[in-house]
Amino acid sequence: MTKISKPANAAGKSAEDIAASYLTQQGLKLITRNFHSRFGEIDLIAIQQHILVFIEVRYRKNERFLAVVETIDGRKCRKLVATSEYYLIKHKAYQNFQCRYDVIAITGELNKPVIEWIKNAFQA
Repeated sequence: MTKISKPANAAGKSAEDIAASYLTQQGLKLITRNFHSRFGEIDLIAIQQHILVFIEVRYRKNERFLAVVETIDGRKCRKLVATSEYYLIKHKAYQNFQCRYDVIAITGELNKPVIEWIKNAFQA
């Protein structure tokens, strides 16, 4: 297993902070950060009206070799769906909500990020 360096972890946390702030400014209510299960992790979980939104945050300083969105493959999508299903089992209050899977792609320097919000990035 590859160990992620501390600078990468710090950049990832900063990107999640930026995404959380951005989504809050867009009217979403953040309810959970970094939800873990044996299936995987969901970076952010928020509510937009009566929709429960599971959000994957991706950061790359540049997209020279691969676009941020291209780093989310079928395996990652399946892990996110399985983790979201587990979340709904554990949090019964949200079981009747519609669910959506979004991606926040952040590129560039974190002090001047370029943010792309991809709503409904994939289906369960």
